Amino acid sequence: MIAQINGDYIRTRPTKLFSRLWSYAFVEGRPVTTKGQWMNPLVFANMRLAKMGLITKKVEQPIFILGTGRSGTTILGIVMSMHRDIAFLNEPKALWHSVFPNEDLIGSYSRGDAKYIMTEKDSDASSIKKMHHIFGYYLSTVFSKRVLDKYPELVFRIPFLKSIFPDFKAIFLYRNGWDTAISSAGWSTIHGEQVKDETHNWWGVNNRKWKLLCDQVIAIDDELGQHSKQISAFENEVDKSIVEWIISMKYGMDVCKKYPKQIIGISYEDLTSKPEETIARIVKFCNLPNDNRLMGYAHRTLSPAPSKSPIALNPLLQAPFNRIMQEMGYAV
Repeated sequence: MIAQINGDYIRTRPTKLFSRLWSYAFVEGRPVTTKGQWMNPLVFANMRLAKMGLITKKVEQPIFILGTGRSGTTILGIVMSMHRDIAFLNEPKALWHSVFPNEDLIGSYSRGDAKYIMTEKDSDASSIKKMHHIFGYYLSTVFSKRVLDKYPELVFRIPFLKSIFPDFKAIFLYRNGWDTAISSAGWSTIHGEQVKDETHNWWGVNNRKWKLLCDQVIAIDDELGQHSKQISAFENEVDKSIVEWIISMKYGMDVCKKYPKQIIGISYEDLTSKPEETIARIVKFCNLPNDNRLMGYAHRTLSPAPSKSPIALNPLLQAPFNRIMQEMGYAV
């Protein structure tokens, strides 16, 4: 399915077809773990044009979807993209990389150093101006008022994000830890591949993202840090995905508490079992006008997925996993 478009999407709001195709082909970029990487030179050429600021409009209250992969962030983005005022970018990491060369955790566009956690010190007046030019250019080219950017790892970079877009709004989407981690682990089994001397899977190029997570985030965690050496040696995909889930949920809960007027926590289970009610909460929080077509599309598109059965965990993870599950309202 190209750009997450299907027949119902087009029938519900045909004018969204151009926006999604433009975003997919010329703005988002194709990561190393997907097909279509021949598009990337076109994307970076487009970004160079955008940074010039020749075609732009004011960027107001951009919206971000945060969390961790396999928790429903893509389907939330697609549903919200049906709103008449929104243009949706599905993990536009090429866009971000064009301004911040050290943000690439996967290794899609660079094999150089990268930062998992970024703060206001990682932006400056020049980079902030470039990001506003790019987002403003994007809004102009797709004839929209608000940007919706799904980039889960920004949950580790909120001070950085706030330094660029002080009026941002964000949705922290979370899901039952078992369902998220087992799905993440399965992704590598299905989509992982060997390309010459490189392994490409959920953790990017040759485990790049996993190594960065362990070295830069787990090592400084007040709970998991004492076991960072053992954790970094994990090979079981579910255990690795559980680690990612635990630390992402910790950061997500923390930023929801620190920035309650800018970040709202939403569970995948509420999103899929009570779609109209949950989308209405998001619309109100993000200061968007009501949109009946959005609500109708949400009703038809969102439905609960079967839950995964728990499996044995590495003993180092059992206590922190159970605690986070309980804090987030899930049974253990």
